[in-house]
Amino acid sequence: FFFCQTERKRHATTTSSMSTDELNDIGLYGLAVMGQNFALNMASKGFRVGVSNRSEAKIGITEARAKSEGDLPLRGYRTPAALCASLKSPRVVVILVQAGAAVDATIAAFAEHLEEGDVVVDGGNEWFPNQLRRHAELAEKKIRFVGMGISGGEEGARNGPSLMPGCDLEAWEVIRPIMEACAAKAPSAGGG
Repeated sequence: FFFCQTERKRHATTTSSMSTDELNDIGLYGLAVMGQNFALNMASKGFRVGVSNRSEAKIGITEARAKSEGDLPLRGYRTPAALCASLKSPRVVVILVQAGAAVDATIAAFAEHLEEGDVVVDGGNEWFPNQLRRHAELAEKKIRFVGMGISGGEEGARNGPSLMPGCDLEAWEVIRPIMEACAAKAPSAGGG
């Protein structure tokens, strides 16, 4: 997760030449079953999604799936720096890794590439006191935090999960368009 200053500058130079239309709407880190399927869900709704993972093989698998499922707007990045540099501002990074220390390490790796007003979303079903601690730690850096359980398993993540965000209104307004588009929808009162 830690990269030399030269690599950071190289990624900044590469992505700074991208037009706003080419930047990703959202980033997702953690491409196990839930992460991969949620990334594909967002891309299938027309959002440009940047993805990354500790294992580069999963990045390639996810890119191949996006291609085979309709050439979805999903691109893989090898480092947190590259993923962050590919995002529209304010940047939104969804983290879907194992609860506990892995979440803290992942947030730390991304936080050094984020700025005031950016949003980190922990998509795991994490212990509430950890979410409160992370919110306070990121607030010191003026980075917004959302603790958001994603429920529904593999199929739900791909086709419409139950999303349970906990955050302040400003953070919600940043993520709202994407999350509402991707979430499960209740049937109408008329039965349809």
